[in-house]
Amino acid sequence: MRTTLTLDPDVTQKLKSRVAEQKAPLKKVINDALRRGLATRPEPKPKAPFRVAPHSFGFKPGIDVTKLNQLLDELDVQEFASKLRVRRKRR
Repeated sequence: MRTTLTLDPDVTQKLKSRVAEQKAPLKKVINDALRRGLATRPEPKPKAPFRVAPHSFGFKPGIDVTKLNQLLDELDVQEFASKLRVRRKRR
């Protein structure tokens, strides 16, 4: 594959030094450097453990938190009944 790269000046200088040291073509030096760089994988950063901070919702006395679905159903029924009353009044 043929491509054009824009290299930073410090990288260009290092490549020129390697070409002179190894007495090898620039293409080979670049390919070798890329192979070495791509072969190493950075170590993943350790993630902080996920923590849940409990929060007191301050439910009023008499509300059983284990039956919140039942409470929701009752509220839905009340809302439905009030809408039904409004419809009947319009007729």
